[in-house]
This record gives sequence, C-alpha cells and structure tokens, in this order.
Amino acid sequence: MKISLEREALLRQLQTVSRVASTRSAIQALSGVQLAASESGCELRATDMDVGLRVPVEAQVVREGVVVLPARLLLDVVRLLPAPEISLELRAQEQDVELVSGNATFHIRTLRAEDFPPFPEPEPDSAVELPVEAFVSTALKVASSASRDETRPVLTGILVSASDRELRMVATDSYRLSVKETTLENALPSGFEVNVPARALQELARVAGHAEEEQLRISVRQNQILFELDGVILSSRLIDGQFPNYRQLLPETFEHELRIAGAELTEVVRRISLLAQKNAPLRLAFSPGELTISAQTPDIGEALESLPVSFQGESLEIGFNPDFLRAGLEAIEEGDVVVKLISPLRPGLIESGDDSRFRYLIMPIRLNV
Repeated sequence: MKISLEREALLRQLQTVSRVASTRSAIQALSGVQLAASESGCELRATDMDVGLRVPVEAQVVREGVVVLPARLLLDVVRLLPAPEISLELRAQEQDVELVSGNATFHIRTLRAEDFPPFPEPEPDSAVELPVEAFVSTALKVASSASRDETRPVLTGILVSASDRELRMVATDSYRLSVKETTLENALPSGFEVNVPARALQELARVAGHAEEEQLRISVRQNQILFELDGVILSSRLIDGQFPNYRQLLPETFEHELRIAGAELTEVVRRISLLAQKNAPLRLAFSPGELTISAQTPDIGEALESLPVSFQGESLEIGFNPDFLRAGLEAIEEGDVVVKLISPLRPGLIESGDDSRFRYLIMPIRLNV
C-alpha cells in the first residue's frame, strides 16, 4: 500500500473515526484504525465491536493495500506534522508504515490486520430514507435519559420506531423517561422498531453536524443497524431484550397541571441547583399562585427563589434530582413548559407547551421534612 494525501484531509477524518476505536479491548487491533486503499478510493475504519465507523478520505492511491495502525498515535502524529502533504507506504518486511511529511519521517508499527473484523456492507435496496435533521434532533432530545449502567444493557439504548409518517424515540434509566415524537413530511415505505445504543446515535449526531446531505439512509438487519450519510457509514449492534413498556409508565391523569414560561423556570432551576450538592434534592414548593424552588446542602449553604404560577388547591412540596430536572427542562428549547403533578411521591411529567410532542417523566426524591 502506498498513498499520498493532504494532512488536513487525513486529520479531519482521523478525528472522526478514532472516536469509536476501542480503548479497553484485549484485541489490540481494535485500538487501531484500518486504512484501506483501492482503485475506488481510500477509507478509514474503526470499531469497538459495538459501533463501527467508515469514512472516506481523498487520496492519491499509488499502490493498493490495507493496514491497521494505532489510532491514538496516528492521530497525534498527523496533528503535528510539519508539511501540508503526507505520503504513507507499507513496508511489509519491516511490518511498519513509513510516513513522510516535509523533512519528518516516521515508521509506525502495524497492528495485526487479520484481527480487525470485517465491516457490514450497506444494502441500498432495503434502506429506508429519513430526513437527517428530524432523525438527529429527535435522538438528541431523549439521549440524556438513556442509562450508562452496563449491568442493565437494555436501558443503555434508545428505542427507535418509524412507521408511516411518524418517528418516535424513547429512552429511560428507570429514574426518568423521555419520549419524543416527530411527524415526517413523507410516508415511509416500510417501518421498523429497534433498540439502538445511545452512544451510536450520539456519534451519528456528530457525523451529521458536518454533513451536506439532507437524507439519512437506514438499513436494519437481524442484529445490526447501518446509517449512511455523505459517504460515511456508521454501523451498530442492536440491543437484545425487552424494552420497558413506556406507555404503562406514563400516568393517565394528574391532580395539577401548570403552564410556566420555560426559559424563566430553567434559569431558576440552574441557579438554585448550584446549592444542591452531595445528592441534595431540589425542592419545589407549590402554593396558591406561587412556586418556590430551594436547595440546601449542609456545610455549603442554601438558596431559594420564587416565581408566580397558576397553582390552585392545597400546597404541595416535591423533590427532584437537580441534574435530571434541569436536563428535562433544557430539552424544551423554547416556549412554555407544562408541569403535571399527582403527589410528592408520584412521578412528575414535563411537556413542551407547543406541539413538539416531547414528554419527560421524572421520579421524585422522598423529602425529609
């Protein structure tokens, strides 16, 4: 293998693909990036066996071939090279790649190419096309609610459902639940419902941030999902297991329903949360016409702030995890929020006040009077 290319082009794509290279696998090749050069072009690939990423890179291919190089080392070297042009050549006998840029020459030992797994190929005939902006924005609304606890893998994913003209995504870590529904302009020829690792969809959002194409191609297989956008192919395993029936978790009726200016409520929660440390709850005390938000952390201090609300009836005080409450409010970017409550020991529901169809269910924290 021998190629020549621009340093900036290689650096940009290395920064993208190296994010999914494994940092803790016993298989050394998974910590690397595969560089594949052929007549059809040059491609960088990386995977940790759960998420895989393939990105094209413009290069002049002098001689075809495939090598696997340490991802982190290669990225650091390319970032500091002195000249705008780079040449890379595999030296099979020495088991390394010679990298030349200006007066700098590096010899980087290759990793075992046979240990690097094959990548799935997209199947254009079975792919479903969705607007990339609608898909990514829906995923980002719910992603923070996915669990990071690997002991319950089914909760580390986002349940993605698409059929006809509706796209719906659901995520929960058992302490909170996010549901976002998006209406599509055009009906889909076929639908699917799969549990995709939240990390894969967050990586897709990063890729989409630099994309020019407006349509995302999605292929669903027995245990994999593939996303195609601007020549980039992101593949991910699907999570096995039964995702919780989120509809059963959403209460049908509430005792109180209040519409509050979203920006104002979010700012108050942000301020008062500064004094809710060491697992201290954020307290929301509702009384006729007023909401008082307070927090107290022993040995640090306390804070409270009030704002007018259309609350009627007996006073109610409920506690929430400040980070969880703030995340739910921040997911509603503008307009009013609708807060629905039953009692201090039952979940509260936050909804967008407009027709954006976002719901955020949050479990309360039992308060010590």
